[in-house]
Amino acid sequence: MNTFLSSLFVGVTSAALLTFSASTYAQWFESTGHAQIQNGDISSAKSAAIKDAITQALVFSGARVSSVQTLVDGVLTQDQLKISSHGEIQKIELVSEQRQNEQFAITLRLDVFAQTEQCPQSNFNKFVAVTQSQLVHREHALMGQIFDVNKAISKKLFSALQSTKMSALPVAYYNKAINVDNYFNQQHDYSNAQLEELSARSNAQYVLLSQITNLAPSDKLNNDYAFWQDETYQRSYAIEFMLFDGTTYEQLWQNSYHTQAVWPFEKTAIVDVNSDRFWQSPFGQSINDINQTASYDIQAAMACFPTKGKIMHMENNKLVINLGKDHGLKKGQLLSIAHHNYLTDAQGNTMPHTITTLNTIMVEQLYKQSAIAVSLNDKPLPGVQINDVVEIVSQDGK
Repeated sequence: MNTFLSSLFVGVTSAALLTFSASTYAQWFESTGHAQIQNGDISSAKSAAIKDAITQALVFSGARVSSVQTLVDGVLTQDQLKISSHGEIQKIELVSEQRQNEQFAITLRLDVFAQTEQCPQSNFNKFVAVTQSQLVHREHALMGQIFDVNKAISKKLFSALQSTKMSALPVAYYNKAINVDNYFNQQHDYSNAQLEELSARSNAQYVLLSQITNLAPSDKLNNDYAFWQDETYQRSYAIEFMLFDGTTYEQLWQNSYHTQAVWPFEKTAIVDVNSDRFWQSPFGQSINDINQTASYDIQAAMACFPTKGKIMHMENNKLVINLGKDHGLKKGQLLSIAHHNYLTDAQGNTMPHTITTLNTIMVEQLYKQSAIAVSLNDKPLPGVQINDVVEIVSQDGK
């Protein structure tokens, strides 16, 4: 392995295709990383593609990923991904590299020794509703007339989450605009009714909300005296995310991201935010980079979240639940039942609270996103009612 590869153990953006075969103590992963070539800078694209391939392999092996500001041997200074101690690379081999138009691809073969200690919840899928991001300052979208960029960004984030192929599976719910002001203000005035509606309509156990806080143009890059040049600007981009449990309405994760990139279009041009021209521009690519970083962060945050659902219908001792094959359930899977209510503290603040019952049910019939479960040994289910929470019982009983 050359020194260039050995210096690149921190990964960043884009999608990769993974194949692997497992041995007793280590796994060999073949990973293809991609990166966009910007302004003819092949060296930076090569670095980004290698980082991408390594990141994908480590994530797939069970590594945890967190977003940090870091400097890697002076190669890049931007928001990148740091891999924590759940995966260790023993060896890297370069399989191939190729350039096609403005895309650079590198395929690596990595020997990864991954820790076997992983949360059992990661074996089951969790569905998360990706809602339409809210544009806080619509006047920021005036240059380029990109007033639909929030919807386009949410669609791209959905695709990024899909491409990671981990346990958090996105559900597209970005066509409808929603007001998220109360969630991001200092009072955190969450609407339980709205979260429940979003969760129910999307049939997702978790709900992702976001708001774009900055799209404003900043510095003009070319010289005012060079009147024959087209005007070129830097443009800012900032977005905030919140992730909620659609069953208990509890906030589980929050993060914000920001960047700045060249806006290469004329000041008066109307730009199609769904076009390749926009997404292949430096500004569009910088948003894609943040979407990929955010998707890794969301997957890492959700890896150990429980796969929970609700009782949708009851008849005798048979229950219809909104979990199924797509969530990783199999016939014979055991689930616990909990009642959901709230506790009120001394200041009058309400906090979600679940009371786990002694009732256990078993999956009898299985469908894609639903199942019919029965009580063990046909025992009665006292106190159980529609909308009670069901949670997968792992093999170790947790």
